[in-house]
Amino acid sequence: MLVIGLGKSGRASVAILQPRCASVIATDEKDPEALRETLAEIAALGVAFVPPAELDAAFAGITAAVLSPGIPLNGALVRRVQDAGIPVYSEVEVAYRIARAPIVAVTGTKGKTTTTALVGHLFATAGRHTFVGGNIGNPLIAETAVAPADAWVIAEVSSFQLESIRSFKPRVSLILNISPDHLDRYHSMDEYAFAKFRIFANQNAGDTFVGNLDDPRVGALAALEPDDDRVRIRARALWFSNAPHRQSTLYIRNGTTIAYAPPTGDPRPIDIMPVADIPLLGKHNVENAMGAMLVGLAAGLDPLVVAEAVRSFKPLAHRLQTVGEIDGITYVDDSKATNPGAVIAALEAFTRPVILIAGGRGKGTAFDELGTAIGKHAKALILIGEAADAIGAHVSGIPVERAESMALAVAAARARADAGDVILLSPGCASFDMFASAEARGDAFAAAANAGARV
Repeated sequence: MLVIGLGKSGRASVAILQPRCASVIATDEKDPEALRETLAEIAALGVAFVPPAELDAAFAGITAAVLSPGIPLNGALVRRVQDAGIPVYSEVEVAYRIARAPIVAVTGTKGKTTTTALVGHLFATAGRHTFVGGNIGNPLIAETAVAPADAWVIAEVSSFQLESIRSFKPRVSLILNISPDHLDRYHSMDEYAFAKFRIFANQNAGDTFVGNLDDPRVGALAALEPDDDRVRIRARALWFSNAPHRQSTLYIRNGTTIAYAPPTGDPRPIDIMPVADIPLLGKHNVENAMGAMLVGLAAGLDPLVVAEAVRSFKPLAHRLQTVGEIDGITYVDDSKATNPGAVIAALEAFTRPVILIAGGRGKGTAFDELGTAIGKHAKALILIGEAADAIGAHVSGIPVERAESMALAVAAARARADAGDVILLSPGCASFDMFASAEARGDAFAAAANAGARV
């Protein structure tokens, strides 16, 4: 077995597979010097590292390869492995194959981490033995390896992870939304959407698919008998929406109350909870909560327990997280908003004036729609990172500044803010031009805010 990529998922794959396989080797395109600690870690497990340049000699002894999600399926290294006749599987595929517990899989362009965590919270509150993993931060294979058959595994899965599945079949799948993202990896929105749709590709009538009827690309799946087999839903399909619809199982009644129309048994709607009780900011988080709730209801959780669990859920770090209240100004860290759609949703979450800090490394997405939303919803814009000029070119009607560091960005925003305003970090881009991670970017924002943005 070959493990390609030695990030967090790759290292977990090595550790889990080494006792299960006759032989495991690993490779990574990074400089071996940068991998020194990792190589020592896998060597202690009895796993050899083979540099990519030396892989050809090892191909004869390799029967399969496991791909870490950060490694592109169409990259030169993976193509070499495939050309040698070696099947390549994603880490989530291997995690599924060793799983004993049923899996709930969550995907979407924005909101999937919050929703995955909320689904896990619902199941745990209902007394189900629950394991949470995947793109949320801890490798899925590490969770499925230890989850017993009577547990549930809640998995956040990205389009990258879904690209190279073969038999991955969650008991319940959820697609929240599909909007432009990762177009530096995919040639078109259709290609990106089809990667997401693989989440239900292997499901059948004994499984459940949950979808957002209000999202144009996801809602289009509700049409009967699609021509393209890649978008055919064979599972039981349940839908949630912001208003009653003939296909909706969960919806908002009279704009105030989340109602559930059971798909079996007594069909009369049940009021689950007021929308106002959802402890998360923004309309998009109402949709996230509804997706999580419908997953729980589809799995047989009690509606009263579902409502109780939603009310007790705490927002995750770096996702519309308030990190400071200084001189009447609220500082909100939304560093995990790495695509334009997520920034638009964040801006729409506030009724107070917003000074937005945005920018970073672009991911191939257009910024025209984001620029319009910034002009409409923000009081001022502070730009950072490589994409600063590209974003700024689409913004008009409000003051726009550029800052060379997070501390300077916070200082500039603070100078423009009045008591009652919100200073929002919602970058719409990846962090890697200035920071090691989105978390590090959010931490720098919080530190600058709480230090009075001294520079």
